[in-house]
Amino acid sequence: MNLNLRHAVISNVSGNNQGQLQDTIVDAIQSGEEKMLPGLGVLFEVIWQNADDQDKQEMLATLEQGLKK
Repeated sequence: MNLNLRHAVISNVSGNNQGQLQDTIVDAIQSGEEKMLPGLGVLFEVIWQNADDQDKQEMLATLEQGLKK
C-alpha cells in the first residue's frame, strides 16, 4: 500500500472523536464500495499497531468466527 494513502487516510480522520470514527467506518462498510477498502485497512493497521497482545488475540478470534459464517 502506498505510504501516501496511509498518510491521507490518517490525515482525514486525525482529531475525530469516537462517534465520528464510528460513522466513518460504518459508512465505508455500508457503501459497499471497493475503493473504501484500503482506507479501512489503514484504520485496522492503526488499531493493530496500538493493541496489546490480549486485544490482538480477541480481534483474531472475532475475525476467525466471522469468517466461519
